[in-house]
Amino acid sequence: MIRTMFARTLFNRTTTSLHLHHSLRCSYSRKMSTETESVVAGIKKAGLFQTKGFIGGKWIDAYDGKTIEVNNPARGDVITSVACMGERETQDAISSAYDAFGHWSKLTAADRSNRLRNWYNSLIEHKEELGQLITLEQGKPLKEAIGEVVYAASFIEFFAEEAKRVYGDIIPSTLPDRRLFVLKQPVGVVGAITPWNFPLAMIARKVGPALACGCTIVIKPSELTPLTALAAAELAHQSGIPPGVLNVVMGDAAKIGTSLVESPQVRKITFTGSTAVGKKLMAGSAETVKKVSLELGGNAPCIIFDDADLEVALKGTLATKFRNTGQTCVCANRVLVQEGIYEKFTSAFSNAVQNLKVGDGFSEGVVQGPLINEAAVLKVESFVQDAVSKGAKVLLGGKRHSLGFTFYEPTVIGDVKNEMLIARQEVFGPVAPVIRFKTEEEAIQIANDTNAGLAAYIFTNSIKRSWRVSEALEYGIVGVNEGLVSTEVAPFGGFKQSGLGREGSKYGLDDYLEIKYVCMGNMA
Repeated sequence: MIRTMFARTLFNRTTTSLHLHHSLRCSYSRKMSTETESVVAGIKKAGLFQTKGFIGGKWIDAYDGKTIEVNNPARGDVITSVACMGERETQDAISSAYDAFGHWSKLTAADRSNRLRNWYNSLIEHKEELGQLITLEQGKPLKEAIGEVVYAASFIEFFAEEAKRVYGDIIPSTLPDRRLFVLKQPVGVVGAITPWNFPLAMIARKVGPALACGCTIVIKPSELTPLTALAAAELAHQSGIPPGVLNVVMGDAAKIGTSLVESPQVRKITFTGSTAVGKKLMAGSAETVKKVSLELGGNAPCIIFDDADLEVALKGTLATKFRNTGQTCVCANRVLVQEGIYEKFTSAFSNAVQNLKVGDGFSEGVVQGPLINEAAVLKVESFVQDAVSKGAKVLLGGKRHSLGFTFYEPTVIGDVKNEMLIARQEVFGPVAPVIRFKTEEEAIQIANDTNAGLAAYIFTNSIKRSWRVSEALEYGIVGVNEGLVSTEVAPFGGFKQSGLGREGSKYGLDDYLEIKYVCMGNMA
């Protein structure tokens, strides 16, 4: 049953069928451009261009020799082909992690901390090459990609420090001859399934706490962006992370995911991606009663009250909507503007969006790259068409960019209603739907009228209102007068169907630990 359940689904932020992704790849199968060749040559020179899976400290081809193409979404050319792995390779990766767990978990916290610190230093040392890899296979502007590397490395650094702070407890005994202790121990082998939109940061946010606690891990990166994960694994290996502690398998998402979920040796699944896939993972993990942490879809409201500082609101909304071409789980999916400033804000916002430079992420001054693939563009187009057919007005953009490939114009849509598709589901693209509201109570009602509850944003100059609305919003993350809120020192996670557990901060260790109670009797 589990195998059938996964056979129809890719482990990506968007739940697109496997055969569709393969057909799209075929349409892009053409020779690597001169520009791409030049970037790849530099990455190879640094020793970070890997195309094989990483199992037990060794680079491994797919056992049947199959490969899968990795495309550059900005140019449409093929960067390279990587090993297309499946069930057998995943089972070997799990066994390798299982065998390595005994040694890794017994190392002192200080030892694990030092090795993670070495890995952090290596990531920072190679931030340029890693950023180039991200831009090549994911498409985001190079400056933004390098920023992702620094952000990802911050999790490794933070959890290197937190490794030494996994404290237990002594409980005051109820009987004089007993001593009661609480120990915290690593959960075991972790299966980590990560998305394409942040191909390094989402790995670091999971691997950091897992390794700090003493767990070992099998990573399944998106088949759209495996190169960054493989480069990170190479740097981890160079930094003294022992063989088997960190493994990477990529390729057949259904077979890899099923193997991780079904294996009794895997004691935890951590996943970032769509809510639909998260539900399947949660159901499948029930067979072996695994721990599960899920960071799933969002439908973030960005609420701009009429007492907001307009410049602050414009800057914050631009940042939270158009970062990574709108392909983040915490992007503002709905911009709610109070009627008193609706016209003024939408006009100023449209003017600001119009100035966003679109292009290849390696080009100077570009702030918006391409969407990840053709399926993503088709989804954006369908959402915009639905909104327009129901009375919304395109204020700016609203169509594919003249650059071609998977570029889409930065878009602002006005007169959006909360029942439209674009307000009900993640558009995951550079489209800002603007909704008019009258009262604070109406804004809260619209914002909470969704099954998602990951991130929300408020812009107001009223301290009282900021407290009231923050407490009333059913979201795990609330930004007040700020559009960029993610940081390694604060918990990241959602309410309702946006997931379970928290990543980052001291709370990020909890999902990788088991709590053991020890009662020592006859101590008098």
